[in-house]
Amino acid sequence: MTDEYPRATWRLLNTGVADGATNMAVDEAILEAVAAGQSLPTLRFYAWQPPCLSVGYAQAVQDEVDLDACRARGIDLARRPTGGRAILHVDELTYSIVVPQSDPRVAGGIVESYRRLCQGLLVGLRTLGLDVVQAGRKPPGAEALSAACFDAPSDYEITVGGRKLVGSAQARRRGVVLQHGALPLVGDITRIVDVLNLSDSEREAFRATLRARAITLEAALGRAISFNEAARALADGFAQALNLELVPGELSPDELARTEVLRAEKYAADGWTFQLSRLG
Repeated sequence: MTDEYPRATWRLLNTGVADGATNMAVDEAILEAVAAGQSLPTLRFYAWQPPCLSVGYAQAVQDEVDLDACRARGIDLARRPTGGRAILHVDELTYSIVVPQSDPRVAGGIVESYRRLCQGLLVGLRTLGLDVVQAGRKPPGAEALSAACFDAPSDYEITVGGRKLVGSAQARRRGVVLQHGALPLVGDITRIVDVLNLSDSEREAFRATLRARAITLEAALGRAISFNEAARALADGFAQALNLELVPGELSPDELARTEVLRAEKYAADGWTFQLSRLG
């Protein structure tokens, strides 16, 4: 598998926990630094505190999210720079990859590069003992229509026993690919139902649907895996699948400074979070 790509050196980051706006700002700050040639391509692992509901770039928050329920449960709200549907980030590991579009690992269109990058997830999860596969491509019009990402796997997402395990999304800017995704580690996969705009009957029906279609790593393995153990397995998987040397590092001073600006002016600002709701 590694023979497909020339050997490359990427930076490996484990930035731990942060709030939703900060996490999204860090991803964009890395994207800008990679685009400017100031940072190596980067594989990053992170978590969320407090829990956060992230919505896709094109989602209308006020149509699909129960804002009062989020506030009552202490759940943050953030809009991602990538597409896709809502994800409740709690008890999970999130990965992000930032790499120039010129890299052969992201050759082709979005769907093809998505398939290539997700090979790293497959290899890493298999080292933990999981019989994971990539979902096939769906015919036009077959995508699930609910507001939640884990309702059904998108093209080439990772499943186990027919149930979605990892949800990912991608964006391209400044000649750089940003792909990030969520691996739920433990807990109730249906918790997102409580913070979506649904009637009581719709909530219960959707809860049953999610239980049938999605799964956590703990449920799939039959044992709990820590954040750091999962991160090590996925890092090894990406290194093997994509022929990488991963060099542990830290965010640069410029990236940290840019993160603060992006957080304050974009990701923590209502103008970004609610913009499509107001326009709809």
